[in-house]
Amino acid sequence: MTGRLLSVNTGAVAPLTAGRRTVETGIVKSPVEGRVRVEGVSLAGDRQADLRVHGGADKAVYAYASEDYRWWSDGLGRALAPGTFGENLTVGGLEVSGAVVGERWEVGSALLEVAQPRLPCYKLGMRMGDPVFVARFAAADRPGAYLRIVEPGELGAGDAVRVVDRPAHGVTVAEVSRALLGERAMWAHVLRAPELPAGVRTHLLERLEAAREATEAQSGS
Repeated sequence: MTGRLLSVNTGAVAPLTAGRRTVETGIVKSPVEGRVRVEGVSLAGDRQADLRVHGGADKAVYAYASEDYRWWSDGLGRALAPGTFGENLTVGGLEVSGAVVGERWEVGSALLEVAQPRLPCYKLGMRMGDPVFVARFAAADRPGAYLRIVEPGELGAGDAVRVVDRPAHGVTVAEVSRALLGERAMWAHVLRAPELPAGVRTHLLERLEAAREATEAQSGS
């Protein structure tokens, strides 16, 4: 399975203002030309503001599908440029939100691994000029995918995006997103993916255990 890297997008930490509120954020990203180095926990030239919730090995690179951008553009009635949602890689020809947790992408000379979905914070709403956009984004079930950097390398617009390995468990980032957003029927299913980040796994196990205890308490009352 092969897609195409349509745009590589990076951005510095900078002020973003919506209404009377101004925050420091790295969500504003723009396409860059040429080859871009990917190593460690980021792309060269890319920065995040709040490292408590952004960045790190399990959120090193964010990818979003051009097909999902077209869906949003149709619904919003306006064109959306690559990087609008803060993604590093705008990809065509692959169902990014349908990517399996743990599947590996060969892009340029880099090897990346799908880790988890993106659950946006209020800054995406500020970026879009719509305070309820975060809820709309979650409801759309098109979260995009965060990727780990397995092997560093260089990539650029026009590169093929080759899926070189896909785990048999079949757990997708969209399913993990639904689980994290409270869809109980997904909890046990997504826990089948051993490649889930430790924090995501712990969170879902705690919710599953709390639900089990609540059910036992109700049945015993």
